[in-house]
Amino acid sequence: MTPPGQKPRLGEALIESGALSIEQLARALAAQKNSGAMLGEVLVEQGVVNGATLINALGRCQGIPGCVLRHGLIDPALLKELGDDEAKRLKVIPMFRVHGTMTVAMAEPQSLPTIDRLVKLTKCKIRPILAMESNIDEFIKKYAGGDVDVDAFLTSLVESDVEVVERETVDEGPSTDLDQMVEGSPIINLVNVALLTAIRDKASDIHIEPDKKGTRIRYRIDGLLRDLMKPPPGMHAAIISRVKVIGKMDIAEKRLPQEGRVRLVAEGREIDLRVSSMPTLLGEKLVVRVLDKANLHVKMEDLGIRFDGLESLKRMLRQSHGLVLVTGPTGSGKTTTLYSALDLLRSPETNIVTVEDPVEYQMDLINQIHVQDSIGLTFATALRSILRQDPDIIMIGEIRDEVTARVAVQAALTGHLVLATLHTNDAPGAVARLLDMNVEPYLLSSAINGVVAQRLCRMVCAGCRTKYYPAEHVLSDAGIEDYAGRAFQKGGGCQRCHNSGFAGRVGIYEVMEVSPELRRMVHRGAATHELRDKVREHGGLSLREEGVAVALQGKSSLEEVLRVTQNDQEVVAQDVADAA
Repeated sequence: MTPPGQKPRLGEALIESGALSIEQLARALAAQKNSGAMLGEVLVEQGVVNGATLINALGRCQGIPGCVLRHGLIDPALLKELGDDEAKRLKVIPMFRVHGTMTVAMAEPQSLPTIDRLVKLTKCKIRPILAMESNIDEFIKKYAGGDVDVDAFLTSLVESDVEVVERETVDEGPSTDLDQMVEGSPIINLVNVALLTAIRDKASDIHIEPDKKGTRIRYRIDGLLRDLMKPPPGMHAAIISRVKVIGKMDIAEKRLPQEGRVRLVAEGREIDLRVSSMPTLLGEKLVVRVLDKANLHVKMEDLGIRFDGLESLKRMLRQSHGLVLVTGPTGSGKTTTLYSALDLLRSPETNIVTVEDPVEYQMDLINQIHVQDSIGLTFATALRSILRQDPDIIMIGEIRDEVTARVAVQAALTGHLVLATLHTNDAPGAVARLLDMNVEPYLLSSAINGVVAQRLCRMVCAGCRTKYYPAEHVLSDAGIEDYAGRAFQKGGGCQRCHNSGFAGRVGIYEVMEVSPELRRMVHRGAATHELRDKVREHGGLSLREEGVAVALQGKSSLEEVLRVTQNDQEVVAQDVADAA
């Protein structure tokens, strides 16, 4: 252990953090003696530690914060001010500037001559942050080469979509001129670089949260939240106000939840942002939903459904009438599957009407209705009116209650093809959910064509793909004990995937096409486990079995598949126990 008050050496810091064993350190030191390279370089080359772990340990050794650079942490305008050549010579890159203090990533943060030179050039107080020289060089080249054009992004905010707020004040703390807070360059750059980075990293949501030490900004990428940046203290009110201004929200109202919408053009394409504010104990929290059409893959063949399941789904959709359900938890891709079905079905000869909350993506040849509960336009009332609009196909964003369920089933029985989503764990469970909503079994058995249950699991990053051998208990949970000794795929972590080992997501689909035999079972109100057994008798796979097939193909890791299907297994076990 490092004595109190004394800075640890690199090997000691890594061992104390649990990132390195004594044996691994000994091997690395021996290799270093032969090669003459730096210890950190040897450890990364051997694959013992990744860049983020190394930089944090080096920062601890030097008593200076360390970070791995990524888009959103750097204001490109500051690099232009300093100059590319000067940044390369000094081995630095400016990150952001607030109230006369510039945070700078440096390969040698303890170099006083470098800091003095930066003070002279920038006329700012310098706050040094440790970063790897290769990481700094990488981002100097990216920004110098015009990879990120913040000015172009700023001008992409359509003038009519930005409400000008004049001389309002913020209630929290001392009275502050909002024009200075919001329209100041650091705030504009920070908010817009955060938006641009979210779009480029294909994030689905941006969380701007108050923290005891300031503000935390996180992205939801591939279903999981990741830290983006922590702006300095004192900026939270200004950041919130800037987002609320472009979202046409009331910046003076901080006690009640609000919703806003921004339409902007970034990188030549239209992107919708849905903004939601919520008062919390420490201040307002904002969540920005990013709706980017570039991330919407509506071709059904691109969803990843196995061939047998895809053919079954197409047969359900070719029926002239009936009910097709897509089930799964929030964020499992149900809406994308429905849009894929609509893309397959739309034509000039077909009248398609949707009821959604909200309408996420606009599609040609489809009449889309946005639910507004505040004025009484609910799913149920909209559906009743739609039936008088001579529809051929109806899509319901979500069956939430008994009234909507009954209207949907009646519409399916009276000659309409009805597509809808439902929150259930697996495909057979959808039948029980509708029966619980007091839909009569004899009506449901006549109406239902089939159910698709789905999950999204993260894909192994192609940039750091590597082999590994799962533990015995993992193979046992997956039901493939016979595969002991077989290599599976996982990601080791790299800059491209933010050291997560995953990039992108792939769908897992359980398709239950209602056969005459299943229809008779629904008519007599058969239990969920009976329906599940019958589907398996005819070769149907459960969600977990479909997921294991994805892992065997090397698209995802086995642990990731078990994570996203864990709840389904628990529900199946409970159904069996209840039946017993």
